[in-house]
Amino acid sequence: MVPSFLFQGVLQNGMEVAVKRLSKNSGQGMEEFKNEVKLISKLQHRNLVRILGCCVELEEKMLIYEYLPNKSLDCFIFGKFNISNKFKFPASKGSMSLLYLLSSSLDEEQRAALDWPVRKGIIRGIARGTMYLHQDSRLRIIHRDLKASNILLDNEMIPKISDFGMARIFGGNQIEGCTNRVVGTM
Repeated sequence: MVPSFLFQGVLQNGMEVAVKRLSKNSGQGMEEFKNEVKLISKLQHRNLVRILGCCVELEEKMLIYEYLPNKSLDCFIFGKFNISNKFKFPASKGSMSLLYLLSSSLDEEQRAALDWPVRKGIIRGIARGTMYLHQDSRLRIIHRDLKASNILLDNEMIPKISDFGMARIFGGNQIEGCTNRVVGTM
């Protein structure tokens, strides 16, 4: 699988967003990209990351998601934080201009924010989001890559399942996802 890149961005109205830039070598064509955006935009649940839009310019394909300030669950479990890029979207152009690179690390106090009631809430939220994908949404979806780094946390520590790169759709009566239809980015 070819990696994609994640950036923090700021829209013209000041709203912070997460921008996922898909690799040019992902093998995903324009039709597949459009289908993915349509499918993911139909998935709306409190415990799924919300897609706000997409951008296609020449060979560049980007997905714009809600920004979740507490990063991913693995940051709290393992105390790691990767370097992220921060962008600002200028009012005059559709392109981005680099503001600065930001690196940080979480301290013991931040990791301690995962007390037992918060942990229980995170586990329940992940279960609710997974149940929605498997049973409650019109599109039955198997995520296939559920891990701590794909669980993002909002400012209230509400978990949001992200990264549907390995996800598959399965039919309404199917109990196993034996299909080749990919939902997310690869």
